Amino acid sequence: MMMRSDEVTLSRYAAGYDGVAKFLHWLVVLLIVAQFVIGWTMPDIHKGTRPDGLIAWHLGVGATLIAAIVVRIVWRLTHPPAPASLSPLLSVVSRVTHGALYLALLAVPVLGWANASSRGWSVKLLGLLPYPAISSVGSSLGHEMGDIHGYLAWVLFALIVLHVAAALFHRFVLKDQVLQRMLP
Repeated sequence: MMMRSDEVTLSRYAAGYDGVAKFLHWLVVLLIVAQFVIGWTMPDIHKGTRPDGLIAWHLGVGATLIAAIVVRIVWRLTHPPAPASLSPLLSVVSRVTHGALYLALLAVPVLGWANASSRGWSVKLLGLLPYPAISSVGSSLGHEMGDIHGYLAWVLFALIVLHVAAALFHRFVLKDQVLQRMLP
């Protein structure tokens, strides 16, 4: 028995994101939570600070986060989800906020990487695979990237709060299936 095209679309919509997209989403959530906890509890970084303890953990989780976000973006571009049934206004707001979220998710750790490079610190994926330096040791621009990294982390935090609030709005106010699309 064959399904009609509207049934296939509805079935695909109801199924939400595929398993890989869901895994990558929740992996990024876990890494972001870890980064914020580590970032809020690690010591301040000054001239001569060594990348030990929580700072080393922050670098390692950040390197993993960069890799996960790049994979997630590539997956999203090559495996677009079925479109959600949203009003034109909500559709635009959704695209804009998701774009800003993806941009901030990538920019914050890359700016931290630039700052680490300017300090001569090694950034390694899973503690094994070194990332290349993206700013020269002692670079004033690289040091400034660290300040921007900190400020933009707060912007990322605000975007995450907005994202979660929107998901809850869909679930409890609009009572649609948007939130369920990303749940396991």
